[in-house]
Amino acid sequence: MNRIVAFYDRGVAIAASRIPESIALFLLRLALAGVFWRSGQTKVIEGSFLQIDPSQYDLFASEFSGLPLDPAIAVPLTTYAEHFFPILLLLGLATRFSAGALLVMTMVIQIFVFPDAWWPVHSLWVAMAAILIVRGGGLFSLDALIARVRPQ
Repeated sequence: MNRIVAFYDRGVAIAASRIPESIALFLLRLALAGVFWRSGQTKVIEGSFLQIDPSQYDLFASEFSGLPLDPAIAVPLTTYAEHFFPILLLLGLATRFSAGALLVMTMVIQIFVFPDAWWPVHSLWVAMAAILIVRGGGLFSLDALIARVRPQ
């Protein structure tokens, strides 16, 4: 029995070391960024560089009418945020800030747009953002590189 426990403890130590944790944090950054990037892509004209699809203004005025912002503000704000923060997450630049911004977006979506989507969708997004806020981007991030080269 002691051998099994020792084997388990070694496996846990390896999994909890910096490299495996950083790989997991990179995959988590990729997953959360992918959710919001794909949503942002639905708001732009295909093949354009962030040219907002005019139909989005009508969609926000009708389907997302619970938002406390006018569609003229909400559509560009949402579209650009759903592109900007995922890019930062992929790069691991301002990871905690970007994850926090996506957490706020998730809560706005949960409260004002899709209140019935907490389980399982929004709860997962919140969990992913919370882990990134707490742990940061890991070794494979520009945040880590900047921390290494920044004078103390």
